[in-house]
Amino acid sequence: MISGLGLLGLGAASGCSTSAIELPAMGLDNTTTGSIRPRISVDRKVTSPDLMYASFNDEGFQLPEIPYAKVDPQYRRQIVVDPTGEAPGTIVVHLKEHFLYYVQPGGDALRYGVGIGREGFLWSGRANIQYGKKWPTWTPPPEMIARKPELEKWRGGQPGGLENPLGARALYIFQDGRDTGYRVHGSPEWWTIGQAMSSGCVRMINQDVIDLFGRVTGKTPIVVV
Repeated sequence: MISGLGLLGLGAASGCSTSAIELPAMGLDNTTTGSIRPRISVDRKVTSPDLMYASFNDEGFQLPEIPYAKVDPQYRRQIVVDPTGEAPGTIVVHLKEHFLYYVQPGGDALRYGVGIGREGFLWSGRANIQYGKKWPTWTPPPEMIARKPELEKWRGGQPGGLENPLGARALYIFQDGRDTGYRVHGSPEWWTIGQAMSSGCVRMINQDVIDLFGRVTGKTPIVVV
Protein backbone atom coordinates (compact mmCIF):
# COMPACT_ATOMS: atom_id res chain seq x y z
CA MET A 1 0.00 0.00 0.00
CA ILE A 2 2.85 2.36 0.95
CA SER A 3 4.76 1.61 -2.25
CA GLY A 4 1.62 2.28 -4.27
CA LEU A 5 1.16 5.67 -2.57
CA GLY A 6 4.78 6.45 -3.28
CA LEU A 7 4.27 5.84 -6.98
CA LEU A 8 1.23 8.08 -6.95
CA GLY A 9 3.22 10.81 -5.30
CA LEU A 10 6.00 10.47 -7.85
CA GLY A 11 3.51 10.77 -10.73
CA ALA A 12 2.01 13.92 -9.25
CA ALA A 13 5.40 15.52 -8.72
CA SER A 14 6.49 14.94 -12.33
CA GLY A 15 3.23 16.28 -13.74
CA CYS A 16 2.41 12.89 -15.26
CA SER A 17 -1.10 11.53 -15.41
CA THR A 18 -1.66 8.72 -12.91
CA SER A 19 -3.54 6.89 -15.62
CA ALA A 20 -0.25 6.42 -17.43
CA ILE A 21 1.23 4.41 -14.52
CA GLU A 22 0.43 0.72 -14.21
CA LEU A 23 0.37 -0.09 -10.51
CA PRO A 24 1.45 -3.56 -9.33
CA ALA A 25 -1.12 -5.90 -7.80
CA MET A 26 -1.19 -5.36 -4.05
CA GLY A 27 -2.46 -8.79 -2.95
CA LEU A 28 -4.95 -7.31 -0.52
CA ASP A 29 -6.56 -9.60 2.08
CA ASN A 30 -10.31 -9.12 1.78
CA THR A 31 -11.11 -11.03 4.99
CA THR A 32 -13.58 -9.08 7.11
CA THR A 33 -12.15 -7.83 10.39
CA GLY A 34 -15.27 -9.17 12.09
CA SER A 35 -13.77 -12.65 11.90
CA ILE A 36 -10.59 -11.68 13.74
CA ARG A 37 -10.77 -12.39 17.48
CA PRO A 38 -9.50 -9.66 19.84
CA ARG A 39 -6.46 -10.45 21.96
CA ILE A 40 -6.88 -12.45 25.17
CA SER A 41 -7.85 -10.24 28.08
CA VAL A 42 -5.46 -9.00 30.74
CA ASP A 43 -5.93 -9.94 34.39
CA ARG A 44 -3.77 -8.44 37.13
CA LYS A 45 -3.93 -11.69 39.11
CA VAL A 46 -2.55 -13.74 36.21
CA THR A 47 1.05 -12.68 35.98
CA SER A 48 4.46 -14.31 36.22
CA PRO A 49 4.59 -17.64 38.08
CA ASP A 50 7.09 -16.35 40.65
CA LEU A 51 4.40 -13.88 41.78
CA MET A 52 1.39 -16.18 41.45
CA TYR A 53 3.04 -19.01 43.39
CA ALA A 54 4.99 -17.02 45.97
CA SER A 55 4.74 -17.63 49.70
CA PHE A 56 2.30 -15.40 51.57
CA ASN A 57 0.29 -15.24 54.76
CA ASP A 58 -3.36 -16.20 54.42
CA GLU A 59 -5.78 -16.15 57.35
CA GLY A 60 -2.87 -16.67 59.74
CA PHE A 61 -1.29 -19.53 57.77
CA GLN A 62 2.00 -19.02 55.93
CA LEU A 63 1.55 -20.71 52.57
CA PRO A 64 4.84 -22.12 51.29
CA GLU A 65 6.20 -21.05 47.92
CA ILE A 66 5.40 -23.45 45.08
CA PRO A 67 8.49 -24.64 43.14
CA TYR A 68 6.66 -23.86 39.91
CA ALA A 69 9.60 -24.88 37.73
CA LYS A 70 8.70 -28.45 38.70
CA VAL A 71 5.09 -27.96 37.58
CA ASP A 72 4.36 -28.56 33.90
CA PRO A 73 3.76 -25.06 32.40
CA GLN A 74 0.41 -26.15 30.97
CA TYR A 75 -0.88 -26.64 34.53
CA ARG A 76 0.01 -23.15 35.72
CA ARG A 77 -2.71 -20.51 36.00
CA GLN A 78 -3.28 -18.77 32.66
CA ILE A 79 -5.85 -17.05 30.44
CA VAL A 80 -6.92 -18.99 27.34
CA VAL A 81 -9.57 -18.85 24.65
CA ASP A 82 -12.61 -20.57 26.17
CA PRO A 83 -13.03 -24.07 24.70
CA THR A 84 -16.13 -25.00 26.72
CA GLY A 85 -19.01 -23.01 25.21
CA GLU A 86 -20.49 -22.63 28.70
CA ALA A 87 -21.92 -19.40 30.11
CA PRO A 88 -19.61 -16.94 31.87
CA GLY A 89 -19.25 -17.76 35.56
CA THR A 90 -19.35 -21.52 34.98
CA ILE A 91 -16.66 -23.87 36.28
CA VAL A 92 -15.79 -26.62 33.82
CA VAL A 93 -13.48 -29.52 34.69
CA HIS A 94 -11.99 -31.54 31.84
CA LEU A 95 -10.92 -34.77 33.50
CA LYS A 96 -8.86 -36.15 30.63
CA GLU A 97 -6.77 -32.99 30.24
CA HIS A 98 -6.58 -32.27 34.00
CA PHE A 99 -7.79 -28.70 33.45
CA LEU A 100 -10.31 -26.56 35.32
CA TYR A 101 -11.78 -23.61 33.41
CA TYR A 102 -13.55 -20.63 34.91
CA VAL A 103 -15.44 -19.11 31.99
CA GLN A 104 -15.10 -15.35 31.50
CA PRO A 105 -17.23 -12.89 29.52
CA GLY A 106 -15.96 -12.17 26.02
CA GLY A 107 -14.78 -15.64 25.05
CA ASP A 108 -11.91 -16.18 27.49
CA ALA A 109 -11.45 -18.57 30.38
CA LEU A 110 -9.09 -18.84 33.31
CA ARG A 111 -7.42 -22.23 33.19
CA TYR A 112 -5.89 -24.03 36.14
CA GLY A 113 -4.21 -27.41 36.36
CA VAL A 114 -5.92 -29.92 38.64
CA GLY A 115 -5.52 -33.36 40.10
CA ILE A 116 -8.48 -35.69 39.71
CA GLY A 117 -9.86 -38.95 41.09
CA ARG A 118 -8.06 -42.17 40.36
CA GLU A 119 -9.72 -45.02 38.49
CA GLY A 120 -12.90 -46.08 40.24
CA PHE A 121 -13.35 -42.74 42.02
CA LEU A 122 -14.19 -40.47 39.09
CA TRP A 123 -17.39 -38.43 39.03
CA SER A 124 -18.88 -36.43 36.18
CA GLY A 125 -22.03 -34.48 35.50
CA ARG A 126 -23.66 -31.08 36.00
CA ALA A 127 -24.06 -29.67 39.47
CA ASN A 128 -23.60 -26.48 41.48
CA ILE A 129 -21.12 -25.07 43.93
CA GLN A 130 -23.41 -24.53 46.90
CA TYR A 131 -20.90 -22.70 49.11
CA GLY A 132 -17.21 -22.43 49.90
CA LYS A 133 -15.05 -22.41 53.02
CA LYS A 134 -11.65 -21.02 53.93
CA TRP A 135 -9.22 -23.44 55.59
CA PRO A 136 -11.99 -26.02 55.95
CA THR A 137 -12.18 -28.95 58.34
CA TRP A 138 -11.69 -32.29 56.62
CA THR A 139 -13.75 -35.26 57.78
CA PRO A 140 -12.82 -38.55 56.12
CA PRO A 141 -15.88 -40.66 55.21
CA PRO A 142 -16.29 -44.01 57.00
CA GLU A 143 -15.37 -45.99 53.89
CA MET A 144 -12.07 -44.14 53.65
CA ILE A 145 -11.33 -44.83 57.32
CA ALA A 146 -12.05 -48.50 56.62
CA ARG A 147 -9.44 -48.47 53.85
CA LYS A 148 -6.97 -46.42 55.89
CA PRO A 149 -7.35 -47.15 59.62
CA GLU A 150 -4.70 -44.53 60.44
CA LEU A 151 -7.36 -41.91 59.65
CA GLU A 152 -9.49 -43.00 62.60
CA LYS A 153 -8.06 -40.09 64.62
CA TRP A 154 -9.80 -37.69 62.23
CA ARG A 155 -13.24 -39.31 62.37
CA GLY A 156 -14.48 -36.19 64.12
CA GLY A 157 -12.72 -33.91 61.63
CA GLN A 158 -9.21 -32.60 61.01
CA PRO A 159 -8.95 -28.84 61.66
CA GLY A 160 -7.94 -26.58 58.80
CA GLY A 161 -4.22 -26.07 58.36
CA LEU A 162 -1.22 -26.51 56.13
CA GLU A 163 -1.36 -30.32 56.35
CA ASN A 164 -5.12 -30.58 55.88
CA PRO A 165 -5.99 -32.49 52.67
CA LEU A 166 -8.57 -29.86 51.69
CA GLY A 167 -5.93 -27.15 51.64
CA ALA A 168 -6.64 -23.44 51.85
CA ARG A 169 -10.13 -23.42 50.32
CA ALA A 170 -12.92 -25.85 49.46
CA LEU A 171 -15.91 -25.44 47.13
CA TYR A 172 -18.72 -27.87 47.95
CA ILE A 173 -20.47 -29.59 45.04
CA PHE A 174 -24.22 -30.21 45.32
CA GLN A 175 -26.48 -31.92 42.81
CA ASP A 176 -30.28 -31.68 42.97
CA GLY A 177 -29.93 -30.03 46.38
CA ARG A 178 -27.86 -32.85 47.88
CA ASP A 179 -24.22 -32.87 48.86
CA THR A 180 -22.31 -35.10 46.43
CA GLY A 181 -19.40 -35.47 48.85
CA TYR A 182 -17.10 -34.11 46.15
CA ARG A 183 -15.17 -30.88 46.42
CA VAL A 184 -12.98 -28.55 44.43
CA HIS A 185 -10.25 -27.87 46.95
CA GLY A 186 -6.66 -26.91 47.54
CA SER A 187 -3.93 -29.34 48.41
CA PRO A 188 -0.52 -29.19 50.06
CA GLU A 189 0.56 -31.90 47.59
CA TRP A 190 1.22 -29.59 44.63
CA TRP A 191 3.13 -32.36 42.84
CA THR A 192 -0.11 -34.32 42.30
CA ILE A 193 -1.49 -31.67 39.93
CA GLY A 194 -1.93 -33.21 36.51
CA GLN A 195 -2.34 -36.69 37.97
CA ALA A 196 -5.19 -39.01 38.96
CA MET A 197 -4.59 -39.67 42.65
CA SER A 198 -7.53 -38.31 44.64
CA SER A 199 -10.64 -40.05 45.94
CA GLY A 200 -12.81 -38.24 43.44
CA CYS A 201 -12.37 -34.61 44.41
CA VAL A 202 -10.78 -31.99 42.16
CA ARG A 203 -7.60 -30.74 43.80
CA MET A 204 -5.71 -27.56 43.01
CA ILE A 205 -2.52 -25.79 44.03
CA ASN A 206 -3.38 -23.76 47.14
CA GLN A 207 -2.48 -20.45 45.51
CA ASP A 208 -4.76 -21.31 42.58
CA VAL A 209 -7.75 -22.36 44.66
CA ILE A 210 -7.46 -19.12 46.64
CA ASP A 211 -7.54 -17.23 43.33
CA LEU A 212 -10.58 -19.19 42.09
CA PHE A 213 -12.37 -18.87 45.44
CA GLY A 214 -12.05 -15.08 45.21
CA ARG A 215 -13.75 -15.07 41.81
CA VAL A 216 -16.70 -17.41 42.51
CA THR A 217 -19.85 -15.61 43.61
CA GLY A 218 -23.02 -17.22 44.88
CA LYS A 219 -24.18 -20.60 43.67
CA THR A 220 -21.98 -21.41 40.72
CA PRO A 221 -22.71 -24.01 38.04
CA ILE A 222 -20.02 -26.67 37.61
CA VAL A 223 -19.67 -29.14 34.77
CA VAL A 224 -17.33 -32.13 35.10
CA VAL A 225 -16.68 -34.01 31.85
